[in-house]
Amino acid sequence: MKELVVISGKGGTGKTTLLGSFAALAGCSVLADCDVDAPDLYLLLHPEISEQEEFRAGQLAVIDADRCTRCGRCLEVCRFEAITADLKVDTLNCEGCGACRVVCPVAAVELVERAAGDWFQGQTKYGPMVYARLRPAEENSGKLVALVRREARAWAEREGIGLLLTDGPPGIGCPVIASVGNADLALVVTEPSPSGVHDLERALTLCRHFRVPAMVCVNKFDLNPSLDRQVREYCARSQIAVTESIPFDESVPRAIGQGLPLVEFDHGPASRAVAVVWGQVRSGLIGG
Repeated sequence: MKELVVISGKGGTGKTTLLGSFAALAGCSVLADCDVDAPDLYLLLHPEISEQEEFRAGQLAVIDADRCTRCGRCLEVCRFEAITADLKVDTLNCEGCGACRVVCPVAAVELVERAAGDWFQGQTKYGPMVYARLRPAEENSGKLVALVRREARAWAEREGIGLLLTDGPPGIGCPVIASVGNADLALVVTEPSPSGVHDLERALTLCRHFRVPAMVCVNKFDLNPSLDRQVREYCARSQIAVTESIPFDESVPRAIGQGLPLVEFDHGPASRAVAVVWGQVRSGLIGG
């Protein structure tokens, strides 16, 4: 089985749009949306949900009102202002450190696993899909990303599907690390802007650190051709392959608005370029 993960140093470069078209062009693959803070691949691929489970991670303090003597010790020691004046727990501020539990003289405080999000399995017309969504203000996204990848890989093995397409989160933090590790190829999508070029370099540094082969794709390159050339020169010096660049095309937001992968919406300049990019990425994946 081969795994392609599509990442970007910053948000808004078009990686999800690109991966949605890859799913349509690949024929049959297993799809994983690892951008658990803001998953939106399902908006393009419309999976029929067959399974939904709660993701529990971290701890949350719970005060037993019947046992509490209202001594206020928990309020005094909480550094996160998670204990209110009426000795209740503010779930958004609680870090689960357990200090309140330690100082409670009557053992009225318990630490319980908190519900941090939900993960889903479903079937699309392009193949099985696994994705997840963190709840507001929750963390542990790296752990949830690892769960999504594990379930997607297990599904691919059960069904004998040889290709896993993973939509990674933006940035270079823990969720990205959890998405990239042990992948066969990372496609880093960037845009021709100073921040896009800067964050591209950081994403490529991360791939090198984890020894994951990388390719680069410049989206909307014609908005700033000089920066497109700068990206290509940097990649040439770093011996990193660059795919066909994708032009700006007003049909892209229209395809997103219709909830369709770009390559199924029309055959305009961006759609044709995406098809070329997929051919290049597929060759790189097989070669890797």
